[in-house]
Amino acid sequence: MRIPRIYHPEAIEQLGEIHLSEDAAGHVGRVLRMTQGQEVLLFDGFGAEFPAVISAVSKKNVTVEVTERIERSVESPLNLHLGQVISRGDKMEFTIQKAVELGVNTITPLISERCGVKLNADRFEKKLQQWQKIAIAACEQCGRNIVPTVRPLMQLEQWCAEDYDGLKLNLHPRAKYSINTLPAPVSKVRLLIGPEGGLSDEEIQMTEQYQFEETLLGPRVLRTETAGLSAITALQVRFGDLG
Repeated sequence: MRIPRIYHPEAIEQLGEIHLSEDAAGHVGRVLRMTQGQEVLLFDGFGAEFPAVISAVSKKNVTVEVTERIERSVESPLNLHLGQVISRGDKMEFTIQKAVELGVNTITPLISERCGVKLNADRFEKKLQQWQKIAIAACEQCGRNIVPTVRPLMQLEQWCAEDYDGLKLNLHPRAKYSINTLPAPVSKVRLLIGPEGGLSDEEIQMTEQYQFEETLLGPRVLRTETAGLSAITALQVRFGDLG
């Protein structure tokens, strides 16, 4: 049986006894039904992982004994910031999960002219918490020890206008050049993925004003969730650690 990887939301600064968070304890005790003496692998988001043995389990609490600190990184040399216009249904959750698995470092949910999702402040706050938990769960699954940040919701132009010292890309089906033709080396990319209906002409012009390069994935028009993940994969093959 694979040893479960469990996220601990506080820095683990020394070996010894640790009480798991409420979410982690529920997962270990109620979902996995683990018992005293079984092993787990903790990580705290700062780059290391910590083998541990369960020392006590109750209905609401799990205590473990951390036995070792191991420095281990599976992070890509390419730093990727995904700006994703919010998509409908569970597409956004799927995009966040898979983007984390593919090595994205930061995700910013965006609102654009043709965004079909309307969220008030309370609903968005709940969504944001849910999306961050999805990012954590994806790290538990894929072996990352650094948890990507899901940032608060931003307007498209506000995000485009932020200072950034890396390459800025906007996928466009009529762009002249593809990811394979981008000049190397590239270590930082800010990738913009529009909504299901695409960006408006005015928004595309606006991205050009902020020095976003239009780039092409291929001859077919892809859905927003397919486009983002395909572009991330292509960028990781070209400049990162896939392939």
